[in-house]
Amino acid sequence: LEIKAQSPDALLFYRMGDFYEMFFEDAVAAAAALDITLTKRGLHKGQPISMCGVPYHAAEGYLQTLIRKGFRVAIAEQMEDPQEAKKRGHKAVVRREIVRLVTPGTLTEDALLDARRHNYLAAYASLRDLGALAWCDMSTGALYVCACPMVRLGPELARIRPSEVLLLDGEAATVRDIAQEVGAVVTDLSRASFDSASAEKRLCDAFGVESMDAFGALDRAEISALGAVLDYIALTQRGQLPLLRPPVQEKQGGTMMIDAATRRNLELVQSLSGGREGALLFVVDRTVSAAGGRLLERRLANPSCDLALLRSRHDALDYFVQNPDLTANLRQEMRSLPDMERALSRLALDRGGPRDLTALRDGLKTALDVAQALTRALAPLGHLPSLDIAQDLANMLGENLVPEPPLLARDGGFIATGIDPDLDEARRLRDDGRGVIIRFEADYVQETGVQGLKIKHNNVLGYFIETTTNQGARLMAPPLSARFIHRQTTANQLRFTTVELSTLETQIMNAGARAIDIELVHFARLKDVVLDNAAMIAEVTQIMAEVDLATSWAELARQENWTRPILDDSRAFSITQGRHPVVEYALNRGSRRAFVPNDCALSTGETPAIWLLTGPNMAGKSTFLRQNALIAILAQAGCFVPAAHAHIGIVDQLFSRVGASDDLARGRSTFMVEMVETAAILNQAGARALVILDEIGRGTATYDGLAIAWASLEHLQGVNKCRALFATHYHELTALAGKLDGLHNATMAVKEWDGQVIFLHEVAAGAADRSYGVHVAKLAGLPESVIARAQFVLESLEKSEREGGGRPKALIDDLPLFRAPAPAAPKTSPIESRLREVSPDQLSPMDALKLLYELQGLLPKP
Repeated sequence: LEIKAQSPDALLFYRMGDFYEMFFEDAVAAAAALDITLTKRGLHKGQPISMCGVPYHAAEGYLQTLIRKGFRVAIAEQMEDPQEAKKRGHKAVVRREIVRLVTPGTLTEDALLDARRHNYLAAYASLRDLGALAWCDMSTGALYVCACPMVRLGPELARIRPSEVLLLDGEAATVRDIAQEVGAVVTDLSRASFDSASAEKRLCDAFGVESMDAFGALDRAEISALGAVLDYIALTQRGQLPLLRPPVQEKQGGTMMIDAATRRNLELVQSLSGGREGALLFVVDRTVSAAGGRLLERRLANPSCDLALLRSRHDALDYFVQNPDLTANLRQEMRSLPDMERALSRLALDRGGPRDLTALRDGLKTALDVAQALTRALAPLGHLPSLDIAQDLANMLGENLVPEPPLLARDGGFIATGIDPDLDEARRLRDDGRGVIIRFEADYVQETGVQGLKIKHNNVLGYFIETTTNQGARLMAPPLSARFIHRQTTANQLRFTTVELSTLETQIMNAGARAIDIELVHFARLKDVVLDNAAMIAEVTQIMAEVDLATSWAELARQENWTRPILDDSRAFSITQGRHPVVEYALNRGSRRAFVPNDCALSTGETPAIWLLTGPNMAGKSTFLRQNALIAILAQAGCFVPAAHAHIGIVDQLFSRVGASDDLARGRSTFMVEMVETAAILNQAGARALVILDEIGRGTATYDGLAIAWASLEHLQGVNKCRALFATHYHELTALAGKLDGLHNATMAVKEWDGQVIFLHEVAAGAADRSYGVHVAKLAGLPESVIARAQFVLESLEKSEREGGGRPKALIDDLPLFRAPAPAAPKTSPIESRLREVSPDQLSPMDALKLLYELQGLLPKP
């Protein structure tokens, strides 16, 4: 109860031998969440104590379930040997302490994490007119901070996708809503955690510096946010800090700004259904290592605006595209690359084991092999730190560790033979104790001449020397009696011991524990050496991730025929034969249809252009809009793009208003959500932005919607002055192309043939005058009577408009009401009619075969 009071808002995993037990309300909640048996044990204040438990060795799986269901878990371990507790009395309780709080943002175990994505813990601090966001991945040591006014909090959290967000207790509800909107767990901290003066001292102590000036010009809000992250880590890890890298200060404007709605609509790292499949990340991920996969996600989420950096990344990618044999060899080499980042972090937190050491050993060896093959290509990727240091560390770990060690250090057996003579001797006694006893026995027989002498063992005497009564008399007589000590006499036997045998017995009995103790000393030694070289290992890991990503994207570009984009400081946006990477991927694997590429030119010199795109539903408007946005993201992530040619002036903001959804929890209708997202675009988009808008104003009355779309289009052209694609079914807007500079009409081409509409999925200059909505409704399977009635009403409306018949309401008064058609008589097929004439019992096998051919001839022609 005292320990539980230290973390009242967390489930307490109370270690009892081989189990973690939970009691009282914790047991009731955990049993329901984990679907395990709830039992009772003892009484408290006259009431039975609820209890449940999980095995210690399988705790990670249960922790994963609890964390996903929103619980926090406090781990209380036994901090002393039970024998020590007994010295205080036979009823003394073994001392226990909380060693760790497990929360969504502080996970480090592989079993609890997705190897291919970061797990960020974020903190938001606001001081007067300043705001800042800091975030950290404890499992890799990455630590970042950036200035973040309130208006930028939503887009930044959408970019980072943290698992947990730390806020000042009592922070405004709007901030909490923004954090929860991205799926993060919100944790409140006291004002002391965000105090900037205390935070600065905390940071200086953590990184061993005199001043935070070493990390750049951080303002008070940024220091406050960083301090809150470190304070929470110290709180949850009970003072044991992970191996954090110095904080990286991100500058505004360094990456493409993409708001939460745009990320969701474009399905960058996860699909609308919540999974990876169907997202851009899924299609472009060819990485073979966990660190490479995390770097890929980071690049897609943070497209760069740094031209020099992007050209360097494209140079490296170009090198690997031009050298396919080298690329294939490197990718094969890196398939066995372990996750060194997370292994290093676990070792720093004292949660690592022998396999983490071997992961570093194997990873360094792979990195050295890769470095030798990358002499020419390393320049654009970075440089490896001193190869001699990496080689020495890899050799040392290779000499000290067995090839396949156990998971836990306490299991022993991970230090190689020949490293420590005392360890080898302890193992020899542990594993070959009987052989040692037999050799002792042979020595005693030779020394005494007693041929029947045997060394035996029982639970009372331990090891002893046994002879017959007659032969034992020789051992009881001088000079042998001085060495052989009489222990016991039975009816026919005499039993003796010696000082050497007693010593040997003690050694054999303690050999297993002594071997493990020696190995634990070596484990601590190796861990200290590794942590002393942590900076070098982290640098090697980062470069291996860069190589993995560059080679994987080179393979993608070569296999899918992607090309290097031209990036510059202009406001150009010219795509030739661009393709949607996700749709093309689905078509290539799901059908024999080829994706139809299309051009897009949103600039004439330095004048940005807006394309007003009209055309029918199902013709590919939304695909065209999205593909151009994705091409810009891929180019500025450092990847080649799915196009024959691409010239892109750096895009610093990307906005998308595509699709329709409501937000009932916040009281927003579909149309309200559409207007909120449109407002964000019109209020924020600058001259270097790329905007894609689809069907603005369709969620309300026709004339209201047309007016909103019209005004929005004029605002984009006259105020935002940005590059934009504007898709609409309001064909009236096409008349604006002759009035607004830079506005061009484009349409999705269709072909009408034999009463059918064929979608060509081609974008052409010009404007559409029809939407073919009734045709799409027919494809969707609406009843034939509904389709016929809709076609009749449509033709009547169009005729009335041509003849000046006024508003639709006047036409409604004149049209006859719809009447449900009489049920149609069931149709009988020729095959069914023929079968009704057949009597199977009277058919010979030959007649049956002839009938089969006859029926086949009655099938409709394909």
